Amino acid sequence: MSRPATISFSEISIPEQGVLVVLAEDGPKLGPSAKALDKKSGGAVTRAMKIGGFKGKKGSFVDLMVPQGLKLSRLLVAGAGKLHGYSEADWFSLGGAIRGRLSGRNGATAQILVEGAGARSGVKPEDAADLAFGALLRSYKFDKYKTSPAKNGDDDKNSNDLKKITVLCKGAAAARRVYADRRAVGAGITLARDLVNEPANVLGPVEFANRLKLLSKKGLKVEVISDKKLGDLGMGALLAVGQGSARPSRLVVMQWQGGDAKTKPFAFVGKGVCFDTGGISLKPPAGMGDMKGDMAGAACVAGLMCALAERKAKVNAVGIVGLVENMPSGTATRPGDVVTAMSGKTIEVLNTDAEGRMVLADALWYAQERFKPVAIVNLATLTGAIMVALGKEYAGLFSNSDTLSNELVKAGEETGEKVWRLPLGPKYDKLIESNVADIKNIGGRWGGSITAAQFLQRFVNKDVPWAHLDIAGTAMDAPKSEINQSWGSGFGVMLLDRLVSDNYER
Repeated sequence: MSRPATISFSEISIPEQGVLVVLAEDGPKLGPSAKALDKKSGGAVTRAMKIGGFKGKKGSFVDLMVPQGLKLSRLLVAGAGKLHGYSEADWFSLGGAIRGRLSGRNGATAQILVEGAGARSGVKPEDAADLAFGALLRSYKFDKYKTSPAKNGDDDKNSNDLKKITVLCKGAAAARRVYADRRAVGAGITLARDLVNEPANVLGPVEFANRLKLLSKKGLKVEVISDKKLGDLGMGALLAVGQGSARPSRLVVMQWQGGDAKTKPFAFVGKGVCFDTGGISLKPPAGMGDMKGDMAGAACVAGLMCALAERKAKVNAVGIVGLVENMPSGTATRPGDVVTAMSGKTIEVLNTDAEGRMVLADALWYAQERFKPVAIVNLATLTGAIMVALGKEYAGLFSNSDTLSNELVKAGEETGEKVWRLPLGPKYDKLIESNVADIKNIGGRWGGSITAAQFLQRFVNKDVPWAHLDIAGTAMDAPKSEINQSWGSGFGVMLLDRLVSDNYER
C-alpha cells in the first residue's frame, strides 16, 4: 500500500522556493500572501488566471511552472469558491483535490498556504487541519500487488513521489493538535480500505482475524473465537453461512477501555463475509468478483476501533465482527433448511444469498448478552436493494431510536458520510413470518432493505438503542471522490468516530 506524505504545520510565511499552493476565492480573489507573490511576479499570477478564464470556482486550478519573477518551481492556484460557510467535508474535499494535483515531480516537498481572501473567509486552525486530513485521505493507494510503478503520466497515479507537505496557516500549533486526532481516524480509514481491497484468496476469515490481532499493539484487547467455540455458544445462524467453505468461521471481539470501568460500552457490530458466492443460491457470474468486499462492515468496525485506540478516545467501546465465507459445496446450507440462532429463534433459510443477516443475528445477540451495551450500531453490505433506493451517495439507516438516528444523521452531515433513515414497522415484519420456523431469511421482492432490517431487529432487545447501516452502495465500488480514489472507501469510520466523539465520550 502507498505511504502518504508526511504532513506538518507552520505559521504563514511566503516561501522562496519549491512547490507552493495558494487558494483563490470566487472572483477570483487572492489572499494577502498570494497577492504579494503576484506583485513580486509582475502580475504573472493574475495574467495566468485571466488567460485561463479562472474565476476561483471550486475544483478549478491554475498551474504556473517556474513562474516569472519568483524562485518557486511551481505555483498552483486552487479555486475554493466561497470559504465563508465551508463545512468540514468541504475542507476535506479541497485538501483532497489539491493533493490530487501534487505529484512530487517538481520536488519531493510541497507547501499549501491556507489563507482566505478577506476577513469574512474566517479560516480557522481547524480548517487547515481538515484540509490536511483531506490531503491525507487522497494519498491512499492500494498498489500492494503492482509489480512496477504506474508510468502513464497521471499525477494521481504517481502521488507517492511526494514525501512531505507543509501546511502554512494561522495558529499552526492549534491546527497540529486537531490534526493529531484526524490522523488517528485516517489510520482507521486506511485499515478499513486495505481490508476491503484485499483479494479473497489472501483474506479469509482466519487471515482477517489474524490481522485484527495486531491491533492489540495499539492498546485494544482482541479475542478470536474459533468455530468450535461458536458452536458451543449456539451460533447456528452464523455457522450455517460458513459451513459450505473449507475455511473455518471466526468471531473477533475488540475492546477499547478509554472510559470509566463501570460505564457500559457502546457496541459496534460488523458483517464480515470475506467472499460471498451466494452459496447454493448462487449469484450470477457478472460482478461476483466484487464480493471480496462483502466484509466492508467488519472492516469499518476494525477501522473504527483502530481510530479510537490511536486517538485514546475517552469512551468504552467494543467491536464485534462475524467472519465467514459463503461457498456452495456438499456441506453447504440448502434453501429450505431450518437453523437455530444463538437467541434460540429458529430461521428458515429460503435463500442462502441472504446470508449477512444470519451472521449479524448471532453477532448482535452475543454483543447484548455479553456486554450489555449502552447502544449498538451494526454495519453491513447487506442488500442491493439499498442502492436501488438511495444510489451510492447515502447509506441506509434503520433504527429503533430517534435519538441515535438523529446523532448518526448529524455525524454524517458533518463528515460527508451521509445516511438516510428508512422505515421499520409491524406490517413489514409480517413479510418475514415463516410457516415452519420463527422467521424466514427473506421477505420477497418489495422493500428488500427494510425486511432485512426487520430481520435484524428480531435479534435486538427492545430496550437497547440500535441502528443498522446498510453500506452496500457506499463501502465498496463507491463513487470516486476528491478524498478517495480507491475501490474500497473505508466508509463509516469517520461517521462512527464522530458519533462517538460528539455524543459518547466523557
